[in-house]
Amino acid sequence: MNTTLKNKYDSIIFDLDGTLWDSSANVVTAWQTAKEQVDYIKEDFTQPMIHSITGMTYKAIFETLLPYLNEQQREEFKALAGKYELEILYEKGGELYPGLEDALKYLAANYKLFIVSNCQNGYIEVFFKISGLAHYFKGHQCYGTKNQPKNENILDIIKDHDLKAPVYVGDTMGDYSAATKAGVPFVFISHGFGVVNEDQVATVNGLEELAELL
Repeated sequence: MNTTLKNKYDSIIFDLDGTLWDSSANVVTAWQTAKEQVDYIKEDFTQPMIHSITGMTYKAIFETLLPYLNEQQREEFKALAGKYELEILYEKGGELYPGLEDALKYLAANYKLFIVSNCQNGYIEVFFKISGLAHYFKGHQCYGTKNQPKNENILDIIKDHDLKAPVYVGDTMGDYSAATKAGVPFVFISHGFGVVNEDQVATVNGLEELAELL
């Protein structure tokens, strides 16, 4: 495993949930609020449940968690959950991982930084508002932008910003798979919600280690 990857890349593309912050506690609050608006959701939402689907597209999340719903019900609940999610996160935010701003400040001096997430439209903007860290990033894209897979969104960022040697940083197998499909090296950050034991170029325990590595 590499202990340094300095000068190998020109840019870093980050996942968001489980990589830069953990918003799951307030997502639970949002989805429970949405549940109260309908009469067809059987279970309560929990943080472990949210962690288990982190990294999936918004469509796949509700197909996985609520397979017993018909398409109309699923679409209705997805819209409600998304609405309350943005409203509650805009008010309460999420938990930024330790050392986030120091790491971004250091990395932004040496790399172009981006975010590609499988979230809904508006979610990355809420992260920027809550964290105050938008100025460190050159661009971002999410599933809600074009309803396309994360690997295609990664490729769009590469093309749109003429990146020559990007690396993707994420916390789940879904992140690893998307980076691999896009032909981009992957760094696994282990403070998030998943486990990756594949051929990632490095594993780090947190953002401070990431800054030291790159």
